[in-house]
This record gives sequence, structure tokens and C-alpha cells, in this order.
Amino acid sequence: MRRGQPAALLGHWRLANLRIQSKILMERDKFEALVEQALADLPEPFRERLTNVAIIVEDLPPAGIQTRGLLLGLFHGIPRTEKSVFYAAPPDHIFLYQKNIEAISRTEADVCREIRDTLLHEVGHYFGLDEEELRGI
Repeated sequence: MRRGQPAALLGHWRLANLRIQSKILMERDKFEALVEQALADLPEPFRERLTNVAIIVEDLPPAGIQTRGLLLGLFHGIPRTEKSVFYAAPPDHIFLYQKNIEAISRTEADVCREIRDTLLHEVGHYFGLDEEELRGI
């Protein structure tokens, strides 16, 4: 991506034909604590290089984002591999969409797993991996 181009909007989704499972509802504080735990569980080499990125929990994606299914998370920013050390930019953002993650989860363990998988996927985009590369992980 070159300067002046729009930032990347890369997400993690489930196919639209996925059957929505029993819905689990979780307090936002508890969900955010699970996100913090998933972040803390990232391998140290990745955690220490994860800079100038905000991780934000929202209920749902904003209207108008076109996806191929149920959007669970979204990386909005410029991948680290595309940045110069001289390029000053506002923070990148990783969004996790709580209601969509809950909608495909039957249990709290499912929510934990989906948070981890979605966070890893979006962190992968932050580090410059594309969808095909992420599928191999």
C-alpha cells in the first residue's frame, strides 16, 4: 500500500450459510477480559512488536461494510510491513464484534476460542499477512 491510499479493511468472518448456534450473552467487562487474556497469550515476539494499535470491542460492525458472511473482527490500518520508520500515522485499529462472536458460540469456551482465533487473524493482518496466508496458520 502506498501513501495516500486508503487504509486496509481486512476482516475475519464466517460464511453466511453458517447456521447460527445457540446465542450466549456475556457482559462487556467479561468479554473484554477474555480479549485481554487472548492478547496476553500471544507469543512474546508478536506481543512486543504489536505497537500503535488499538484493540476495540464493539457490539456489531458499522452498517455498510460489505462482507462475505458474519464479520467477527476487522483490521483497519496500514499493515506493519507497509510502514516506513519515518511514517507517522494515527493508531491502527483491531475491532472485535461481540454480538457476532456470541451468535456463533454455544458456550463460554466457544466464545474464548472465537476471540482467540479472531484476534490472531486480525493481528496477522496487522503484520501484513493476507487471507490465503492466514488460512495456512
